Amino acid sequence: MKGALFSGMKECIAGVDEVGRGPLAGPVLAAAVILNPDVPIAGLKDSKKLSAAKREHLSELIWEHALAVALGRAEVEEIDRLNILQASLLAMHRAVSALKLQPSLVLVDGNRCPKWSYRSRAIIGGDNCIPEISAASIVAKVARDAEMLVYHEQFPGYGFDRHKGYGTALHLHALQTQGYCSIHRKSFSPIKELLKIESERL
Repeated sequence: MKGALFSGMKECIAGVDEVGRGPLAGPVLAAAVILNPDVPIAGLKDSKKLSAAKREHLSELIWEHALAVALGRAEVEEIDRLNILQASLLAMHRAVSALKLQPSLVLVDGNRCPKWSYRSRAIIGGDNCIPEISAASIVAKVARDAEMLVYHEQFPGYGFDRHKGYGTALHLHALQTQGYCSIHRKSFSPIKELLKIESERL
């Protein structure tokens, strides 16, 4: 696919992807990666299709061998203020802007690109077929998972080390018994519902 799209073009291609749109807690993280064509990395694919150990190994290789890697983020407060879609696009914008090399083309996983000056293209399912996007998916996933482990130490009892903020039965039960904490997204149900109950009690 990539060869068909860019045959005959010599590009400095950055891939960008985000993780953390669905969770009830924590930031959304994006990564941007410019791979080194002289040092190919085998096994790149959608991070969700890799084991945690494989993701961590590949992430180390990407950081070591890629021409440029950068992370961008949008905090919980930004997610609640902007909405998760706009916060995700903001995180991707920040990731690409932080690259030490200026890409001539940015390939974005999904169906839309952030509003920016880069020449870019959105590719649905790109994280599984475009190596640069796959690499970004892996780097972002490993970085966010590591951050959620830190939050687990700060906010024990929610199981952030297990579900990474997603709305599992364990997480929903913790919300009902403990309430929400500072990294929960107040614009997301069921946190929004808890806030409504609180306001009705006042």
